[in-house]
Amino acid sequence: TMAELGEADEAELQRLVAAEQQKAQFTAQVHHFMELCWDKCVEKPGNRLDSRTENCLSSCVDRFIDTTLAITSRFAQIVQKGAQ
Repeated sequence: TMAELGEADEAELQRLVAAEQQKAQFTAQVHHFMELCWDKCVEKPGNRLDSRTENCLSSCVDRFIDTTLAITSRFAQIVQKGAQ
């Protein structure tokens, strides 16, 4: 019936909005994390990064990727539960 279709559409719309909010939050996190890594690792910007700065940035970003994967995995579990 039309009422059921409306509810299904509304639920789908809510899922899409939640996904967009998650993307926006993720983008903000990336921006914030890059600033943190930069502030933590780069003492004085120059034409080239020395090896210490490069290693610092690399491990900082690696930690970020690990954290992001854990969050993404958890979010996927929540979305799956919501879809059932």
